[in-house]
Amino acid sequence: MSNPIPETLPPPQLEHVCDLAVTIAPAVEVGPTPAGLRRVIPITGGVVQGPRLNGKVLASGADFQLILANGTQAHLDARYVIELVDGTRVFVQNTALRVTSAENSQRIMRGEPVNPDEIYFRCQPRLDAAGEQWAWLAESQFIGAGRRAPDGVYLSFYRVC
Repeated sequence: MSNPIPETLPPPQLEHVCDLAVTIAPAVEVGPTPAGLRRVIPITGGVVQGPRLNGKVLASGADFQLILANGTQAHLDARYVIELVDGTRVFVQNTALRVTSAENSQRIMRGEPVNPDEIYFRCQPRLDAAGEQWAWLAESQFIGAGRRAPDGVYLSFYRVC
């Protein structure tokens, strides 16, 4: 093989799927562990709107957080259920990375507002639902962006085409 990489492939396109406004309850503090600071944020509901998915977030899950690097990195693993307008339930497992200053991290943990421009918050949601019309959810890759507010989390999901 004279050239093992014959060309650079074109970048994938993104298709906007939906926006979510997720409501949360106060954190359950596990505390500092050998792996890092652990917190669990209960998910209490929310709204889903977009060109491909519409419905509500059920009070059915939580965001399991591991805070590292002196509070500047948050590794997130949220698991919850969306109920679409047709009654279909979609299981969501959304892993994310949130990076900000130690000061902003403390503000977030205290439930205070922070400037979203000062926070890197990207996610990789995996979606799964019953029904042939929803098979594309399990057959697609998704990425997203997030913003943490004192009363919840705002997310936008995109299908990688």
